[in-house]
Amino acid sequence: MANHSNSSCNPLPTASLTGLYCVVLFGGLVGIISILFLLVKMNTRSVTTTAVINLVVIHSVFLLTVPFRLIYLIENTWGFGLPFCKFVSAMLHIHMYLTFLFYVVILVIRYLIFFKRKDKVEFYRKLHAVAASTGLWLLVIVIVVPLIFSHYGTSETYDEEDCFRFHKELNHVYAQVVNYMIVTIVIAIAVILLVFQIFIIVSMVRKLRHSLLSHQEFWAQLKNLFFIGVIFVCFLPYHFFRIYYLHVVAHSGECINSVASYNEIFLSVTAISCFDLLLFVLGGSHWFKQKIIDLWNCLLCH
Repeated sequence: MANHSNSSCNPLPTASLTGLYCVVLFGGLVGIISILFLLVKMNTRSVTTTAVINLVVIHSVFLLTVPFRLIYLIENTWGFGLPFCKFVSAMLHIHMYLTFLFYVVILVIRYLIFFKRKDKVEFYRKLHAVAASTGLWLLVIVIVVPLIFSHYGTSETYDEEDCFRFHKELNHVYAQVVNYMIVTIVIAIAVILLVFQIFIIVSMVRKLRHSLLSHQEFWAQLKNLFFIGVIFVCFLPYHFFRIYYLHVVAHSGECINSVASYNEIFLSVTAISCFDLLLFVLGGSHWFKQKIIDLWNCLLCH
């Protein structure tokens, strides 16, 4: 095993991360396979279906990088070169924010359906759905990815065998400002989405009461809670800790010890969002609906 000074200064919680990424890889693959069977039956012109298909794509691309993370964690040395290290490292961030973006799209569309009293929102033709997805990915590949790689890990010198340790970039003021802006925007959007969701569900409960579970719209809104739950469980802990982490990096020397380890753990937790497709499939199952109906009836009895 390689022994780098930077590694001893900022030790990675290897056992915890290895276990977590193994679970993410397995759960993510099961989710992708499961959703593929469901997508065959879904309306391909639906905006929601298009967003789910894009989720499958971004999860698939991210999961391809996970084995390289596992190899590094097991061997404790990076043997694939610094450029590929930057790509694998940045992919975790790209995956998180694109997943968050698709969640926002799905939720906003469903809120529009609710407030405008529409049955669904869909593209005029299948080709339009393909064009919208293609346009988004071209934007990501042509603009976002080059922009990230032109600034990611370029301000300092790094060891080619010691990967995923680019915290020194945060010593620069522009990097701190960008990070604080992103954190603020993500937290604000998440809170706004939650407020809308609570308002919608409460209004539906008041209006429908006992016949609530017989309405398809209620089940659609209940599925929204899955996406909001993933945002609050997987994404927000990292962003809240990020505020503290940015403060520590800005006011500390090169060695930030356990704080960097905690940051890596919170960042790895964002990868658990790969389970969203599996939850989406289970959420639409008859068994899940029956359990909710039984629980609702039990609450009404009391």
